[in-house]
Amino acid sequence: TWWYNKEDTELIVLFLGDTSKGHKAGSFTDFYLTGTNGIFTGFSSEFVSRAWDVDETTVKALVGSQSGKGIVKLDGSIKLPEPKKEDRDRLVYNCEEAPLDVDIKNGGRVVVLNTKNLPLVAEIGLGADLVKLDGGAMCSPGFSCDSALQVTYIVSGSGRVQVVGVDGKRVLETTVKAGQLFIVPRFFVVSKICDPDGMSWFSIITTPDPVFTHLAGRTSVWKALSPAVLEASFKVSSEVEKKFRGTRTSDEIFFPPSK
Repeated sequence: TWWYNKEDTELIVLFLGDTSKGHKAGSFTDFYLTGTNGIFTGFSSEFVSRAWDVDETTVKALVGSQSGKGIVKLDGSIKLPEPKKEDRDRLVYNCEEAPLDVDIKNGGRVVVLNTKNLPLVAEIGLGADLVKLDGGAMCSPGFSCDSALQVTYIVSGSGRVQVVGVDGKRVLETTVKAGQLFIVPRFFVVSKICDPDGMSWFSIITTPDPVFTHLAGRTSVWKALSPAVLEASFKVSSEVEKKFRGTRTSDEIFFPPSK
């Protein structure tokens, strides 16, 4: 791959990947064709000239003119290929302009990336979602019920995050802001409350068709349990059970701030 930013604004690229099979386990293995650490610099000019059938003077010019380790500043005289719409087919999906999968007034919005809108993810084995939470809103406690990991990158805004493990112990409680990343292990439950300015995040999920279960709201499992079961299991009175069950019965996965 190669990247080129011809605009005046800064371009930030976030790379995520499996490094277990890297040259050094746990670290990305960068394989460069050009630059001071490119493969051409390692071979002798004789080998390069014979492999590409060019004279050694050309080889020395090619290798000697390379500078930097991966990032090169171009002058205005160089014109690189312009992108074509057909080049994006099957490879690019614009989450910012995609139809919303969830849209809650004063709560938030979700776009899910899966095999329906980008079939290529089936081959990769990854899905994703882009979530935008309105100011002061809360995302219901939820987890991936198909044992997927979540790698969440905060795109903008800030808020608080809590993650609870399968043993009922809180493993993470922190404030997150744009540029930060955190991981939710398999079956761990995560919930977020954003600050007044709102918060958006992008999550990579280790399954091409992610399925989430939320513990509060319209789809909560509590709605399917009988009052007697809840009273007995939580050891509370019927009045407490009614209060617990009677709220959030029609709300979706995002809860607007209390007025």
